[in-house]
Amino acid sequence: MERSVDRIRDPWGGRVPHGRHQPWPARVDTYLTEGLRPEQVQKWVQAASILHSDGDAMDIAVVDGRMVGVRGRATDRVNRGRLGPKDLFGWQANASPDRLTRPLVREDGRLVESDWETAMSRVVSCSRSLLDERGPGAIGFYTSGQLFLEEYYTLAVLARAGIGTNHLDGNTRLCTATAAEALKETFGSDGQPGCYDDIDHADVIALFGHNIAETQPVQWMRVLDRLEGSDPPRLLCVDPRPTPVARKATVHLAPRIGTNVALLNALLHVIIRTGRVDHDYVRRHTVGYEELAAQVQDCTPEWAARICDVPASRIVEAAELLGGAERLLSTVLQGVYQSHQATAAAVQVNNLHLLRGMLGRPGAGVLQMNGQPTAQNTRECGADGDLPGFRNWQNDAHVEDLAQIWNVEPAVIPHYAPPTHALQMFRYAEQGSIRMLWVSGTNPAVSLPELSRIRTILAQERLFLVVQDLFLTETAQYADVVLPAATWGEKTGTFTNADRTVHLSDKAVEPPGEARPDLDIFLDYARRMDFRDQDGEPLITWRDPVSAFEAWKRCSAGRPCDYTGLTYEMLREGTGIQWPVGRQAPRGTPRLYTEGISWAHPDMCEAYGKDLVTGAADGEDDYRAHNPEGKAMLKPAAYTPAHETPRETYPFQLTTGRTLYHFHTRTKTGRSPQLNAAAPEVWVEMSADDATRLDLAEGDVVEVTTPRGALRGQLRITGLRPGVIFVPFHYGYWDTPSGTGPDASTPGRAANETTITDWDPASKQPLFKTAAAAVTRVARGHGQPSPAPTTTASAPTGRRLPATTGGPTARVTQVPDPAWDRQEEHR
Repeated sequence: MERSVDRIRDPWGGRVPHGRHQPWPARVDTYLTEGLRPEQVQKWVQAASILHSDGDAMDIAVVDGRMVGVRGRATDRVNRGRLGPKDLFGWQANASPDRLTRPLVREDGRLVESDWETAMSRVVSCSRSLLDERGPGAIGFYTSGQLFLEEYYTLAVLARAGIGTNHLDGNTRLCTATAAEALKETFGSDGQPGCYDDIDHADVIALFGHNIAETQPVQWMRVLDRLEGSDPPRLLCVDPRPTPVARKATVHLAPRIGTNVALLNALLHVIIRTGRVDHDYVRRHTVGYEELAAQVQDCTPEWAARICDVPASRIVEAAELLGGAERLLSTVLQGVYQSHQATAAAVQVNNLHLLRGMLGRPGAGVLQMNGQPTAQNTRECGADGDLPGFRNWQNDAHVEDLAQIWNVEPAVIPHYAPPTHALQMFRYAEQGSIRMLWVSGTNPAVSLPELSRIRTILAQERLFLVVQDLFLTETAQYADVVLPAATWGEKTGTFTNADRTVHLSDKAVEPPGEARPDLDIFLDYARRMDFRDQDGEPLITWRDPVSAFEAWKRCSAGRPCDYTGLTYEMLREGTGIQWPVGRQAPRGTPRLYTEGISWAHPDMCEAYGKDLVTGAADGEDDYRAHNPEGKAMLKPAAYTPAHETPRETYPFQLTTGRTLYHFHTRTKTGRSPQLNAAAPEVWVEMSADDATRLDLAEGDVVEVTTPRGALRGQLRITGLRPGVIFVPFHYGYWDTPSGTGPDASTPGRAANETTITDWDPASKQPLFKTAAAAVTRVARGHGQPSPAPTTTASAPTGRRLPATTGGPTARVTQVPDPAWDRQEEHR
């Protein structure tokens, strides 16, 4: 039975309950603009979500060469036809009137419209001059988690083997670097062990710092459907905020921010003490048990309770839930990755699964989640601090293998040190060693920490800044050259979601004006630079997405992320497919490590590991001595206090994060009427106890101050743990679609004015959740509520406020699986 639902007011739509070990029934969500009916759509073109890491499969509706809507694809394994709010409404940004349609170049201090020849000539001229005068280390590339695999791979080749620079990273450093590092530390290689299907089979689902309801809303729909079905799972939620997950949880722990390692060590302590360890699995598949057991021996729940400020009894209750699970699924995201001791904490979640033997079976797995739609591809392709194909930069055989594929001398590929991480790149630009920075598809003038410093770096006259994007973002305002890019729906390519599912997104419409696909821009640059291999032939031989994909397949052959069995034709058959795909798994691989650990052998592993507390790198000899057979590694970590803690002048802990209706810096979602109206402006969240103590009320304008800077927003009083302030990080200085730049004399609206330049020692991921802050009232709200949504973790407490709604333009048709509908009618 077809239903029409306001998907702003009801973000997750209606339920289609299913029982444990049963397949998830389909429910097709469709949104069309202008009162169109499905039969009026001239063609449907396949794609997948570009505004989160779910990989929700969808079809784009096209009429007269324009996008007019989307619908979920019922046959796809990831979403079974469902779409989240950003899927349903975010695509409208493509047609925003302020899209960049021509290149811009800086003349007399101003950006003016130009042409591609002029713009690219300036980029190439600067590149050649710097290579001649300063060498490849003078050029850096900072990319996104939203381009396509074919584009990342091309960028990696031209940067590593064409320019020869070690300075290539993505904004995935901000959201998923710890996921990759944790997987390497435990399993020797990147690659998610579990898959989304495990939600259908688990009896316990543990979510560590992962507000899945807002960051991966379709998979939350899957959890909700399980909760309403037979034999529902029990949930453990670890989060300081009262998220939708916390409200459904069997056990909710809200620890003091920065204490995740202490909490996890206590959970491991109870698991070991109560005899819940699968010793046979540990003996056959792991090394390091004795060291881990010794580390957590004294980490009692009472010890952790004093550090984490949660009751010891609740820690025991959580450990009993984990220890008694028949099939345990754990997920991890930014509450761990962007907090103190990020990698150490994420690895302890892996340890939990190894101790319990919870890997490689339906319902028993780990998802070290991603935050962006193509974050996995940056890691696979070598555009995020790695070498392509999960090769080990310290392993000469891996470098030689890559050099053979590219037909260059191994010395051409920089491997004298680890690839440069993003915050170090900006430090090099600040110091003057990086003189050209090419930013593609990201907005560091809003997304990086300590923005006053970042703006100063971007504004340097000696830094030649190239920005490749859809709009004149805050970052593009500082550029010397701005290149207008095509986006999702306007180009063809593949991308891989958080559970290794590869989707193909086909071109549905033409890009506006002279905007070009990122692949075409990179190929044009490589051609103009005349990059050559060791035989004098063009270094990059592909000319379109299909040939670029085939080139990537050759690079992935024999590696964990093997794509050799995949084709575009296979990916047009109705569902995404999980890598590895090859002769051993021609239709993909649902779960890794079903028969033991595959890629941790010293000859094959992606990395030799690091000290989780200091970040000091291990060498090959140490790795071989510790793990000669290539088993999974149980790595302990001692808890250490956060670097910046509350004090008299800054008594609160500030944490930043996402909200359901926006993505990153709102470059796209701020241009969607429904999404923008649902959360139009920044806000500040505080607990009711703290608000009462400070004589603050809902809607008051407050100023949040840290040693770095300040921001202002209206107050939302929630069930947040006392002593914590939450601010969404999406809001920059330029409201969409236009606005004015920062005024140093007035506090702004960007959360990252206040965050600290600090990063995890192992993953180098910035810490956005550990700043010490003060809060003061600027003005009374006089009863006017804050702009925070009421439908999310930001739901108010103690006062009924008008519900967040979308109205007639947010209504979406939902068509459940006919077989399930018939069962409901029979009941």
